[in-house]
Amino acid sequence: MNDKGKIVANSIPKRFFDVVFATVALCVTVLIFPIIAIGIKMQSKGPVFFKQQRDGLDGHSFLMYKFRSMHLNEEADTKQATGDDERVFPFGLFLRKTSLDELPQFWNVLIGDMSVIGPRPHMLVHTEMYSKLICNYTDRLSVRPGITGLAQVMGRRGETKELRLMSDRVKLDNFYIKHWSVWLDCRIIFLTFKTILLPDKNTY
Repeated sequence: MNDKGKIVANSIPKRFFDVVFATVALCVTVLIFPIIAIGIKMQSKGPVFFKQQRDGLDGHSFLMYKFRSMHLNEEADTKQATGDDERVFPFGLFLRKTSLDELPQFWNVLIGDMSVIGPRPHMLVHTEMYSKLICNYTDRLSVRPGITGLAQVMGRRGETKELRLMSDRVKLDNFYIKHWSVWLDCRIIFLTFKTILLPDKNTY
């Protein structure tokens, strides 16, 4: 079976897992949504949710949801978050450090735009740029993007100041796609919880 055939064969059990996991996650966390909303509103004017077009399965863009962690700004669709980023308000930094800002993406999983585990979806402008600079970059678009992924738990997250940093992330994304298994997903989930409890230096 070729790689494309493996992806199709794996999509059914993976989708079943996604729906179950996302449903449980939303049921468990929905009660803290109002608390997060109040915290955001107390420190920054604007909507509670941040919505942005990201590249998804087969390069089709979708609207990704997050809890807003930055003040409203004109660079939201082009500039990555950086260390000591003045756009991030204090409660937003807490949300980012604990990954609570990602919780609304379980809705993206339920409606089929995302998977619990997979390559992180990038901003459209970055996909356009890096697809011209990195070989096999677009291979990562052959599966649904994830809330978490192999690259993230291996420390390849945060700002990509150098091309090699994005290249390393793409290699891990494509490795995950080629070697997907239930056990690999379970390991990534375990490591994700570990990184939430012990954030690395690139979490900001």
